[in-house]
Amino acid sequence: MTDIYKYRAKKINFPSQGVNIVGLLCVPTTKPKGAITIFGPIAFVKEQSPTQYATRLAKEGYITLIYDPRFYGESDGLPRQYEDRKSRCEDILASVDYLASLEIVEKDKIYALGICQGANWIAEASTIDPRIKKVMLVASALLSPAMGENYLSKEDLDMKVKRGRHARQRFEQDAEVAYMNIGPGPDNLPAIMPFQHITDWYGSWTIRSPFTQYKGNWENRITQSSEELVWSYDVSEVMSLIEKPVLMIHSDKAASGPTTPKKMFSLIPSKDKTLIWFEGDQVQYQFYEDPLTIDSVIFELTHWLKK
Repeated sequence: MTDIYKYRAKKINFPSQGVNIVGLLCVPTTKPKGAITIFGPIAFVKEQSPTQYATRLAKEGYITLIYDPRFYGESDGLPRQYEDRKSRCEDILASVDYLASLEIVEKDKIYALGICQGANWIAEASTIDPRIKKVMLVASALLSPAMGENYLSKEDLDMKVKRGRHARQRFEQDAEVAYMNIGPGPDNLPAIMPFQHITDWYGSWTIRSPFTQYKGNWENRITQSSEELVWSYDVSEVMSLIEKPVLMIHSDKAASGPTTPKKMFSLIPSKDKTLIWFEGDQVQYQFYEDPLTIDSVIFELTHWLKK
């Protein structure tokens, strides 16, 4: 275990449906104010945005748990690089199992934070597990037809869903796994998110050298079957089931655009819900790595958690 400033960081493992999950536990050196499980964007590894939030929240006195989800990074599971709703929620629930097993964790102070696409699975897990007492959704990429239409034409969306469904059926029939890029690559493979800015930001995460090992094992590839989930799922029903305290933080230029998050927020029936809208021009990636943006988010999260 390594002492770092106001917290200690320790690499840990826990099982999720019999699959080994590799994570990082950050424990404050003062009496913990609570424990937070953190889930990140599509195809993420723990060394990306989750680390930025986990370390800052640990400095603020919270036990934080980040981890590579099943099929990604250092965690086990096949097929590799696969987005799956069921396993996402199972991994989050398993992370709560792990936190609840720790003597230092107060069982009535377990919270959950979702970043980008992780907001969908944190939201759903919170409706399943009563041990999650508060929900935080940051720069949420809230999967829905409306969100998809922010980025692609209906024809392109239909094509992607059809391709993803076909790939899933091939896998179910003969275990054949077809891959595609996450962002556009130099090859001729299609991309689940065919936008150059995806590759521009994520490009450095693909570099493998002794000097970049600390950045984890992110890959610019994902199963084609993942497209069916990403471009056809609608989180609206889940949002309409959240009864516990929830905080959403967003901006006009963050994922989902300026309209969808507000509509999704209006569906939440909780009597204790807060929407904080940053008035600047923050883009999605600033919620991943920009210290000024993330520090502002942490201020809002910790202020809200104290209530």
